[in-house]
Amino acid sequence: MTGCGGAATQQGSGSSQATTAGGGGQHSGGKILIATQSPLSGPQSFSGDSIKTGAQFAVELRKEEFKQLGFDLQLFPQDDQAEPKQGVANAEMLVANPDVLAVVGHLNTGVAIPSSVKYEEAGLVMVSPANTGVKLTEEGKKTVHRICARDDEQGPQGAKYAKNVLGVKKVFIIHDKTAYGQGIAEQVKKQFEADGVEVLGYEGITQGEKDYSAVLNQVVSKKPDMIYFGGMYPEGGTIVKQARGKGFTGIIMGGDGLDSPEMIKIAGEAVEGVIYSSTAGDVSQTEEGRKWIAEYEKTMKKKPESYSVYGFDAANVVLNGIREAIKSNGGKKPTREQVLAAVHATKDFKGQFTTVTFDEKGDNVNAAVYMYKFTKGKTEFLGKAE
Repeated sequence: MTGCGGAATQQGSGSSQATTAGGGGQHSGGKILIATQSPLSGPQSFSGDSIKTGAQFAVELRKEEFKQLGFDLQLFPQDDQAEPKQGVANAEMLVANPDVLAVVGHLNTGVAIPSSVKYEEAGLVMVSPANTGVKLTEEGKKTVHRICARDDEQGPQGAKYAKNVLGVKKVFIIHDKTAYGQGIAEQVKKQFEADGVEVLGYEGITQGEKDYSAVLNQVVSKKPDMIYFGGMYPEGGTIVKQARGKGFTGIIMGGDGLDSPEMIKIAGEAVEGVIYSSTAGDVSQTEEGRKWIAEYEKTMKKKPESYSVYGFDAANVVLNGIREAIKSNGGKKPTREQVLAAVHATKDFKGQFTTVTFDEKGDNVNAAVYMYKFTKGKTEFLGKAE
């Protein structure tokens, strides 16, 4: 998936050639590469591509700005396949390339955490549009940042919504055993128990399996008001379809791992009414946002998806940091350490959707959680979770 930035050749599973749309002319300061890391192949590639394409849109809009500063700005997208080992291999390749000054990514917390070890060793700043796992920014790494909310915000907000708005009294929790899926499920479970909602079951499933009858038979026999699933949309869509097939008529809810139109393709009509929380808001709610969508579609030749705008905002946080580092370095190409310092100092940055101010850990103090529902084959924005 190369977007509209020109073809990319393959080196291992990562793209070995930066996208080169636009540009031209003299670049006395040299090349600056902004890498992305997300799944561009495999079952989670739909969400991964939205991160890459969002970041690419930001780069395309700012190529001329950096050209005037004397630099050839390019996107350098990598396919981490949603696999920790591949993410680490890509990270090693990125840190070895001196032109790479920042990384936008990842999609999966379980990939981001081991990859961030390599970024930390090299002083290469990372800004994530999508990683919600609490552990990511709790390990003391200076290079790690994210603009989205954490699972200890998203999970409790989803649980409170289930109890206070949906009236849930009994719940069965399923997770996919990953850092993300189990992480958010644990936060949801903790909040339900604190609020007096009865947890009838807490079971893990394996990613990639096609039949979840064993756990769903337990669900049906215990008759909960709601199934909560912590995991990604390939398994989430399958669980929704099979649960309805077994006669479950209660509420089904999940986290932002379900935030994809692919859920509709996988679950079919069974997706109707499924509710999920997301750390990504709906940019189409404002006139300015709708204008951004129109320009995005015109430039990128595709519709923005769940994390497109957050990929865009994360990339612009990075680009602003690099621009400031260039200025403070007398117009010369900055070091990774200078870029890291500038990005970490980000305060009150007004993105297309979110405002970004990083705390000492690298978390965005302005991050929020939003609620959605699948209705008539589309996603319906329910508003900000309170």
